[in-house]
This record gives sequence, C-alpha cells and structure tokens, in this order.
Amino acid sequence: MIVKPWTRVTEDKAVTETFVVYGAVGSGSVPIEATLSLLKLPYRVEECAPWEGGQEASRLVGINPMLQVPALALPSGEVISESAAILIWLADTYPGARLAPALTEPARPTFLRWMTFVSSAIYALYWITDNPSRIIAGAEQHAAIKTRLFDRIAHCWQLMEAQLQPGRYLLGEDLSVLDLYVATASRWSPGRRRFYEVAPGLAETTRRVDADPRLTAIWAERFPFTQGWER
Repeated sequence: MIVKPWTRVTEDKAVTETFVVYGAVGSGSVPIEATLSLLKLPYRVEECAPWEGGQEASRLVGINPMLQVPALALPSGEVISESAAILIWLADTYPGARLAPALTEPARPTFLRWMTFVSSAIYALYWITDNPSRIIAGAEQHAAIKTRLFDRIAHCWQLMEAQLQPGRYLLGEDLSVLDLYVATASRWSPGRRRFYEVAPGLAETTRRVDADPRLTAIWAERFPFTQGWER
C-alpha cells in the first residue's frame, strides 16, 4: 500500500517516520490501518495470524506478550497493543483530523465509553469463539458455546443501539475511530445481517463507513466486500 508520508518538522530537520502494524486481513488491525491511511501516516504491515499457532504466534514474542494482534510499533520503538488503545492514541495524537472528540468536548465521555465497550464486551469474546477448547475440552459442546456467545454479541450491539443517537456518524457529523471500529467488528460473527436486525439505528452510519471513498482501497485490500459478505 502506498501512503503519502507524514513528515514531522523538528528544529533541526524534517523527519519521516514509519509505523509498523502487526495484523492480518479481516482482523482487528484493519481499523488501525484505516486510521493510519486517513491520517496519511507512513506505515507497513507485518502480516501475522497468531490464531494459526506455531511460527505465526512466535513472531509476536517480544512484541505483545499476549501473542495477539493488533499491535502498533511507533517510530520511537515503543509498542502499543489493544485495538481500542491504539485507535484512541492515534486519534488523540493527531487531533487535526478530528477522528475523536477532543478532551473537552461533550461527546468525549460517550466516545470513551463505547470504544471500551466494543473492546471489552464484544471483541474480547472472540478469543473464545475462535477456539472454544480454550475454556472447555468437550468438542461436542463447542457449537453450543459459540451460539451462546454470538447471541451475547448481538445483545451487546442491541444495547449500544438503544443508548446511542447517531447523526451522520455514530457520534455526530464527523467520522471517528469508533465508526471504523464498529464497521470492522460488526462484520465478524454473527455477521452484518444479525447486526442490522438488532441494531438498525447503527446500520445506516455503518453502511456509510463501508461506502466512504476514502476507505475504498483499504477495504478492498484488507477486508474486501466479497460476494455474500453480509451473511
């Protein structure tokens, strides 16, 4: 992916800095890649699917002790893990793009609430649904566990729907990293059709993010809308 470089001007000289995203197609790294693209920050992706185990997971040793993606290596060498933390940090570090409400804006508490809600109440459950043997050995129970967890995820989307009043986007008139987060996570199981059913008030804004021309290339490359994608 070719992205225009972001140049930080110091007292001495202009410094071009590159971010490194550890992630995979269709994973939680996608909203981070989308954010970096919108910010026109130079970055590269280290493709890594730790759920495949073995060497894929071992590549994250020294990057994220949880052996999970996404993770973001900053030009300074510091690494941030946890998707919500990365997205909030990027939005706050580059406030001119208005990808999050400022600290003093009335929408800030709402933004923080739902960013952490998506992370803790929804995203965290996929650690189990991806591999139910992590919590229970009996394979005969895995299908039932996944069904119950997908019902829980749908219920969480419904709760979010009941307490948000979107404008053009989830928090008003400006696209935020929350929109990117929800647009990605809502495509995971139980899928967009279920999401539309339980959260119709969020559906219009999410479809708007899907269709945003600024994101066409990133969706096509990192989470393509293939035939039947809405399930």
